[in-house]
Amino acid sequence: MQKLANVDLDSDPAAALYVKTEVVKVVFAKSDGQLLSREGLNSFRAGDAVITGSTGDHWSVSRDRFHTKYAPVSPLASDSDGTYQSKLVPVLAVQMPEPFTIARTAGGDLLEGLAQDWLLQYAPGDYGIVENARFQQVYQRHQP
Repeated sequence: MQKLANVDLDSDPAAALYVKTEVVKVVFAKSDGQLLSREGLNSFRAGDAVITGSTGDHWSVSRDRFHTKYAPVSPLASDSDGTYQSKLVPVLAVQMPEPFTIARTAGGDLLEGLAQDWLLQYAPGDYGIVENARFQQVYQRHQP
């Protein structure tokens, strides 16, 4: 299994910009906790978003990053549990040819991907992994 660290997809010629188009269900955590996603452990703090995607996958997003990535579906008030739409925020992504691991952030939860899964870089040092079938369903190539 390939162990990745300090990856910069901005300099990877195989990487491209994609946007997620998905409606998700969100519950804001009442206390610190963890959930196990297909890709690995997701630790979260009270107030962070615990998300269920349209494909049934679960993951967490820190409260400080949540509002840059998701908007409430009307008539839901922001910061309420309920349905949110992903914003069309471009993210760098590359499909990986072999199994791999990477930390979500420096010193953060370790994620594991299978061959053909996608490595996403949200910002320098901020990563995610998306299973190939799910990626094909909810991501599309960014058209600037």
